[in-house]
Amino acid sequence: MSGMVNEVRPQGRDELNACVRIGALAPLTRPGWQEAGRHLLAGMELAAGEVNDAGGIEGRPLELVVRDTAADPHRAAAAVDELARLGVAALAGEYHSVVARAAATRADALGLPFLCASAVLDALTEQPTPWVARLAPAQSHGWRVYADFLLAAGHRRIVVAAEPSVYWASGIRILRDHLAPRGGTVTEVDMRGATPATVCDTLADRHATVLLLLVGHPEPAVSIVRSVRRDRRLAGTLIGAPAGQPEFAAWEESLGEDGAGIPFLRYLPERLGPLGARVGTALRERLDQAPSFVAFEGYDTVTVLAEVLRAHGADRAWTPESWAGVSVDGTRGRIDFSRVPDIGVWQWAWAPVQVVDRDPARPGRFRVLRTAGATAP
Repeated sequence: MSGMVNEVRPQGRDELNACVRIGALAPLTRPGWQEAGRHLLAGMELAAGEVNDAGGIEGRPLELVVRDTAADPHRAAAAVDELARLGVAALAGEYHSVVARAAATRADALGLPFLCASAVLDALTEQPTPWVARLAPAQSHGWRVYADFLLAAGHRRIVVAAEPSVYWASGIRILRDHLAPRGGTVTEVDMRGATPATVCDTLADRHATVLLLLVGHPEPAVSIVRSVRRDRRLAGTLIGAPAGQPEFAAWEESLGEDGAGIPFLRYLPERLGPLGARVGTALRERLDQAPSFVAFEGYDTVTVLAEVLRAHGADRAWTPESWAGVSVDGTRGRIDFSRVPDIGVWQWAWAPVQVVDRDPARPGRFRVLRTAGATAP
């Protein structure tokens, strides 16, 4: 069983009571990152199907009521309101941090449990909330791991090409705060008024050794990468993309060899355990390509929610402390939640973190450059 419902058809009370519903949020159309949304949803669907194959929730089938956020915070907030009216037991998913923040704010206001799969923005809500939990590591954790990778490789002068976004601005602040005490500098190029040529000139003028892409894909990321690769002044410049753009097949398709050797953050262990390996095989069949870490996040999200619903009841018999009792084997390690300083939601601290790039010799293969976090059982 897929466990997926795209649209809700009129149903009688008996039929409504016969199933347990989870609202699933994902960016499935542009300007959302569609490939990430597809992987996220594939993981959630696979987990929902396995829950149903194992007898559902208290003998009732689990259904996902899917809503496309299209990377739009207002659309996400409206979807949360709609899903609450439809009586979902909880919310799951979302990839884009700013969109997840809008969803989390509405979920908190409605007292509706929300397990965020992928968004990393530290301030997922303005105030601490008992209703929201998160699987992905906070941006301040993952991006510090990335900054340490740069420092260990001898890089101190860094340029960032950035588009306006709360998420990108937060990333720049984390990098500056972490690098400055260690002799590092971060120069920002605002892409609202800049071109790829501007980025190249800034790299050359500042004698920078690293360019970080805090921009969308395909554009302007593709044009910037190609310009830097072809500028003779910038031979040996490391291009990085901490937000994970090179993880997906579309990156290799659009850039080929130019897209290799660009380190990014990935939230997988060094080795998958038996559960992760089995799920990885099933996801590969479902996606017809290698699953990204986002697909594993989707699977773990629904698996955790199903366990909480079994433990606390499927009819919103949920208390704000329910997250504290979670202890579930996920694809990437044992998942439990705690309160982390300066993080306003219940947090898995932490999912494993890797710095990875595509192998220049074989761009379809990934190389693990640095690891932090647990190894999956």
